[in-house]
Amino acid sequence: MNWISNYVRPKINSLFSRREVPENLWTKCPECGTMLFHRELAGNLNVCTNCNHHMAISPRERFNSLFDTGIFTEVRVPEPLPDPLQFRDQKKYPDRLKAAQKATGEKEAMLVAEGEMGRTPIVAMAQDFSFMAGSMGMYVGNALIAAAQRAVKLRRPLILFAAAGGARMQEGILSLMQMPRTTVAVEMLREAGLPYIVVLTHPTTGGVTASYAMLGDVQIAEPQALICFAGPRVIEQTIREKLPEGFQRAEYLLDHGMLDRVVHRKQMREELITITRMLMNLPPAIKGDLPPPGATPEPTPEPVLAGAKG
Repeated sequence: MNWISNYVRPKINSLFSRREVPENLWTKCPECGTMLFHRELAGNLNVCTNCNHHMAISPRERFNSLFDTGIFTEVRVPEPLPDPLQFRDQKKYPDRLKAAQKATGEKEAMLVAEGEMGRTPIVAMAQDFSFMAGSMGMYVGNALIAAAQRAVKLRRPLILFAAAGGARMQEGILSLMQMPRTTVAVEMLREAGLPYIVVLTHPTTGGVTASYAMLGDVQIAEPQALICFAGPRVIEQTIREKLPEGFQRAEYLLDHGMLDRVVHRKQMREELITITRMLMNLPPAIKGDLPPPGATPEPTPEPVLAGAKG
């Protein structure tokens, strides 16, 4: 046995050889190109620490940072027919659902939960854009109705985090029927005198924007969120004109009276606590008395933009 070649050389090579780094440890910001360490990014609620670009965040991650100590209870949503139209394009609809469920770990595109936010009992629901583009199908309609019924029963405000590419084409007219169904659900809250607060995230488009996403008593958006019915490229190709700078972005809609606030994600919880307590005629929350959220963020920055309708 040659001690130098069999032991010393491999030892030296192992010290100086390039170690492989798992790909999921770093995320590249799509806006500024900065490479962000996954723990740093998660601690900053998926907001770029360099340019403040708001990246996608799953409903569970959002709820962990929203509810006190990250504790919440899921609200059961009635299951619709799995494939009512026997739809098939390049894949069968059930196969697409299974692929989305495997990729996200969620049953469908909407998660409904109840718990306390700043010691204020609420019902919240959030769409998952990574689940078939957060598309609105029968399950999403059932989810909003279940959330509204739960809020009315418990006398709690309902908060929606919207993110969708529109109606789900695999369910055809049945997906479009969710527009009036969800509008009726929102009306249930109005008749009960309960607040309905909508947070529009990037992107919120199509039939979702044309129904429950724009019916809030208070309309809030995250910075630079795309909020529209038809996308800017479709509009430009239709009217053959160049659209204004920032058209259909959250700040543009705020300037034109369609939103009440544009709020940084790290300041969203505090903003929602203030609004819900105000609308529920509760005394203002005492900051030192508030339980921490599940994922403790870094010091909160100033809001990107704030204003009122009109």
